Amino acid sequence: MTQTLRIPEFADIEAAARRIAPWAVVTPLLESPALNARTGTRVLLKAEPFQRTGSFKFRGACNRILLIPEAERKGGVVAFSSGNHAQGVAAAAGIFGLPATIVMPADAPRAKIDGTRAYGAKVVTYDRKREDREAIARKIQEESGATLIKPFDDPFVVAGQGTAGLEMVRQAREAGGEIGRVFVPVSGGGLASGTALAFGHTSPATKVISVEPDSYEGMALSLAAGVRTAAPADKPSMADALQSPTPGEVPFAVAKQYLSGGVTVTDEDLARAVSYAIRTLKIVVEPGGAAGLAALLSSKYHNKSEVVGVVLSGGNVDPETIADCCTRFPQP
Repeated sequence: MTQTLRIPEFADIEAAARRIAPWAVVTPLLESPALNARTGTRVLLKAEPFQRTGSFKFRGACNRILLIPEAERKGGVVAFSSGNHAQGVAAAAGIFGLPATIVMPADAPRAKIDGTRAYGAKVVTYDRKREDREAIARKIQEESGATLIKPFDDPFVVAGQGTAGLEMVRQAREAGGEIGRVFVPVSGGGLASGTALAFGHTSPATKVISVEPDSYEGMALSLAAGVRTAAPADKPSMADALQSPTPGEVPFAVAKQYLSGGVTVTDEDLARAVSYAIRTLKIVVEPGGAAGLAALLSSKYHNKSEVVGVVLSGGNVDPETIADCCTRFPQP
């Protein structure tokens, strides 16, 4: 028998917002006169680097862990991640007293591996070219009785990520703006689909646009085809957090109803955006977290007559990467 796919609803996002409220940060929606002048439009930035663990991932991890039945909590949790989900799960597990094991690629940014360990999780590294992270996590799960917290293919993780979009709509209205278009970074699609679901029910005229690195545009290809479609993934991207070639089943089921389309950015676009964020916005943003800003700065994807929203999804980046981006683009 096939199992029916559980798709999150708007009520799940509302419930997640109430559930995680005691622990998650309501991150600010920022506006920069310099960025407005640069783009010729009003831009509102959802600053998720100011979330616990430095990215939006804490939202979904916290929501999912809070839903683990009490009788199953002693087994702890296991997750696989290149870094931001790893830290989100590790931090949430630590708050609630659950042991956590995180399967991470050995070449993940050192800041993310060290951060995950600092939150108290056990880190198991693997070779992303030769080993299967999901198989490693499943073995750990079977041996320990841990609950698997998936990075994006879980309705309650998607609902948790959607709380960022829910906040964004309210904050924009408080700032006197109705957002016409939102750029959201995409890997597996949890943040973009959750954000699109939130906007779809609270600001339906807003277009939510996914942003992916070149060669990893699985969401854009899937939206165009109407079915989940893999991107080539034939070259590495500096956006280590966005190297999923295919959107998850759960996120895509939401995305095909609520996302308005997808665009791609190059490594050059990403490096320029990281440098601009540091030099002009004074915000530390990792390459993947800067994907939405990169799309905006490219001047190809927005209409100057509308208010534009950008989700800066994370700021967990090695100092060396920031220095390299700033050196390459001294005047971004």
